[in-house]
Amino acid sequence: MAEETAKQEEVKEETVATEATEEKKEIPAKFKSLIEEIDKLSVLDLSELVSTLEDHYGVSAAAPAAVAVSGAAGADEAAADEGKSSYNIMLNAAGDKKIDVIKAVREISGLGLAESKAVVDGVPQMVKENVPAEEAEAAKKSLEEAGATVELQ
Repeated sequence: MAEETAKQEEVKEETVATEATEEKKEIPAKFKSLIEEIDKLSVLDLSELVSTLEDHYGVSAAAPAAVAVSGAAGADEAAADEGKSSYNIMLNAAGDKKIDVIKAVREISGLGLAESKAVVDGVPQMVKENVPAEEAEAAKKSLEEAGATVELQ
């Protein structure tokens, strides 16, 4: 229980640090009250909310990244005919340093904190698709250094 609380505090500190370094984007008025309510949630509550929304709508938080990347798939198909030049990065296990893995997934995929946590919590999960060979190797190395088990497909 104490370990879980320590992890929660660590994730909260990371979130605060991230928010301080990122630019604040303007929130449309129609979403302002919803965003304010979400800001009040703990990381665990936010994770539960994401899971509930995924179940309710039958989607995955990782899906937007896959859709965004799949748009570039047409250009990569021609390159794939010449040999294996692009890879899918599959996260098979998070390991002992889950927070470090979440940070690495966030950096590699460009997802937000909650979405990255959902990817790590839902292993095995695709982190990114149709990634050039060099970028895939660098991502694999970064994830493995964070303690994850990764496979390039």
